[in-house]
Amino acid sequence: MNLEHDLLAIADQERTLVFPRFDAARAWKLGVFLRELAIARNHAIAIDVRTFGLPLFFTALDGTTPDNSAWVRRKSNVVAHFRRSSYAVGLRLQQTNATLPEKYGLLPAEYAAAGGSFPITLAGVGAIGAVTVSGLSQRADHELVVEALCAELEHDFAKLALDKV
Repeated sequence: MNLEHDLLAIADQERTLVFPRFDAARAWKLGVFLRELAIARNHAIAIDVRTFGLPLFFTALDGTTPDNSAWVRRKSNVVAHFRRSSYAVGLRLQQTNATLPEKYGLLPAEYAAAGGSFPITLAGVGAIGAVTVSGLSQRADHELVVEALCAELEHDFAKLALDKV
């Protein structure tokens, strides 16, 4: 995996996957789509869609544990803090051999710079929330969210997907 290439690709995903409007109904639709996708692929994941401070959709599929819910919370906290994908934040830290506590004073019990949480960005406003999954590898968590956002926003996932590793 080429960190710099992935960081550029994620920045492109973040610029492209922007909602013209977002509300509770759209959050529910996105969460249900992710749930159906996960069930079809036999993924044991937790799924969370929220605006900052307000949970709008949550489910934990068979095979998940309370750890998955904790990871969802910690990853979405990273998006709330940085307004960037949790995977991008984690890769940037990896690139500089830094950690969230060292560089930003953020506690590991509250923040996880691991892939799987992606900003919900509203055109003309910026990041207003996050869609998060936990249960796969961090790269797969990230890609599953991006795939769902592409479907919801009618973008070609093949053009935005990260390179295969």
